[in-house]
Amino acid sequence: MPEILSYFLHIDKYLGILFDSYGPAVYFILFLIILGETGLVIAPFLPGDSLLFIAGTFAGIGSLNIYLLFFLFSLAAILGDSLNYFVGAYFGKKISKDGRFIRQEHLDKTNAFYEKHGGKTIILARFMPIVRTFAPFVAGMGKMNYSKFFAFNIIGGILWVSIFVFGGFFFGGIPSVKENLSYVIILIVIVSFMPIFYEFLKRKIR
Repeated sequence: MPEILSYFLHIDKYLGILFDSYGPAVYFILFLIILGETGLVIAPFLPGDSLLFIAGTFAGIGSLNIYLLFFLFSLAAILGDSLNYFVGAYFGKKISKDGRFIRQEHLDKTNAFYEKHGGKTIILARFMPIVRTFAPFVAGMGKMNYSKFFAFNIIGGILWVSIFVFGGFFFGGIPSVKENLSYVIILIVIVSFMPIFYEFLKRKIR
């Protein structure tokens, strides 16, 4: 657990190591990470928001190409959600009954979010860790119309990537931000989880 926490808090250093070790191939590695985080229901622990922001920061200092990042991340996010949808549609009930891979509480949280927000959950979930990974899976399980799902998927994916990648690109190079990236990452994680905490508190208070 400490190693995973260290990875999240110092993702800028790890990304730097990847870039030094693999050069241009780092684009493919980043693509796979976002594809896995959005497309594999068993991998909600992979970095999402923080990775997009830090990658954008690296693009801001000229180490990565911002336009290529935007294209690859958007493609990964859209393909990932679509993959997750089809996995949910085909294997959903079988996997959900097997508690070894998916925690029931995660499915319950996502279902509750769906009940409140409907189809736009696909867009809103992009900005919520864990829910982001489970939302397309639950949409597939619930046999949500794929055309409707795909439209929300495209909008949500591009919006999510744009905000964090270009946020890192334009603000990551600011001295105060650059010198405190670990704290910025923590803040991003906290803000990302706030909607989940809010819904949890509302349910407890009722």
